[in-house]
Amino acid sequence: MGGDASTKPPAAAAMDVESSSPSSSTPQPTSVLTSVLLSYAYVALWISLSFTVIVYNKYILDPKMYDWPFPISLTMIHMAFCASLAAALVRVLRLVDLPSSPPMTFSLYAATVVPIGALYALSLWFSNSAYIYLSVSFIQMLKALMPVAVYSLAVAFRTDSYRRASMLNMLAISAGVAVAALGEARFDVFGVTLQLAAVAAEATRLVLIEILLTSRGIKLNPVTSLYYIAPCCLLFLAVPWTIVELPRLRTAGNTVRPDLLVFGTNSLCAFALNLAVFLLVGKTSALTMNVAGVVKDWLLIAFSWTVIKDTVTPVNLAGYAIAFLGVAYYNHAKLQGLKAKEAERKAASISPAMEEDAEAGKRLLTQDKTNARKN
Repeated sequence: MGGDASTKPPAAAAMDVESSSPSSSTPQPTSVLTSVLLSYAYVALWISLSFTVIVYNKYILDPKMYDWPFPISLTMIHMAFCASLAAALVRVLRLVDLPSSPPMTFSLYAATVVPIGALYALSLWFSNSAYIYLSVSFIQMLKALMPVAVYSLAVAFRTDSYRRASMLNMLAISAGVAVAALGEARFDVFGVTLQLAAVAAEATRLVLIEILLTSRGIKLNPVTSLYYIAPCCLLFLAVPWTIVELPRLRTAGNTVRPDLLVFGTNSLCAFALNLAVFLLVGKTSALTMNVAGVVKDWLLIAFSWTVIKDTVTPVNLAGYAIAFLGVAYYNHAKLQGLKAKEAERKAASISPAMEEDAEAGKRLLTQDKTNARKN
C-alpha cells in the first residue's frame, strides 16, 4: 500500500486462485500461450512497480539525494493519496464492490481492521525510516528474515504447526542474514533496528490477517483493503508524526516544501503497485508473488551496487546467497504443501461421488437379481 514495496496488501497474504477449466474439451495452444505470456507480463509489471517504489522512496529519503528526512510524512502522503483514490473507485465510480458477506460493521471493523491498520502503520514507518540509514541492497538482505518471523509467529499463534525441518530452514536463513550483516560496509545499528522492527510488525500483521480476516471469511482485494485500512493507518501515523516530525517541519518552515510532481508521481506509483499486486496474485498465485519477490531483491541489489554505487562486499553476497537458498527452499516447501492440499481436496470431492456410484451399482445389481428370480 504505501512506502515499502515489499509490504503486501492484506488480501495478498491469503489470496490464491485455481486455474479455470477450458471452455472446450479440445486444448487451445494459442490460449495457453497467451495465458503464459500474460502471467509473465503480470510478474514483470509487479517487479517494475515494486522496484520503482523502493528506489523512488530511497531517492526521496536519502540525505545524499532529494533529502526529505521525514519518512512518516511521506507515508502519510501515500496513505492519504491511496485512501482518496480507493474511495473514488468504491463510492464515486462504483467500480469495486465492498464485501457483503459478512458486512463490515463498526464492531467488526474495530475488531479486525484497526489492529491490522496499526501494525501496518508501524511497518511502513519503520521500513521507510530505515532507508535514511541503510543501503537499498542491505535492506533487501534483511528482508529475507520475513519468512522466519512469519513462521515463528504462526507457530506461536498456533496457525501453523512446528516442524523440525522448517525450523532448521529458518535458522539457515537467519545465519545467512547474519553473515551478510557482518560484511556490511555501511552497518548502522539504529537503521538495522528499524528494519528488524518493520519485519516484526509486518510479520505480525500477516499472521493477524489469517486470524482476524481469513478465518472469518472476510475477503479484501487491494482496492477494498486500501479503502478500509489506509484511513485507519493514516490516523495511527498522525500520532508519531505530531510528536516526531511536526515540530521539525515547523522549524524548517518553507525550506522543506515538497515538490508536487515528485510526491504525486511517487504516490501514484505506490497506488499502481497495489493494483499490480491484485493482478499478479489474482491471475497467478500468492506463491508466484513470493518467487517474483526473490528475483526483484536480486535486481535491487544489483541496481544498488552498479547505479547507486552502494558498497556490496563478497561477504554480503555470500551471506545473502545462503539466505536466498533458505528462502527458495521455503517457497518450494510451500508449493509442495499447496499441491498436497489440492490433492486432498480433489480426493475428498471424488470420494462421495464414487460412493454414490457404488451404491447405485449395488441397487441396480439387486434389482436385476430380483427381476431374474421373478422371471
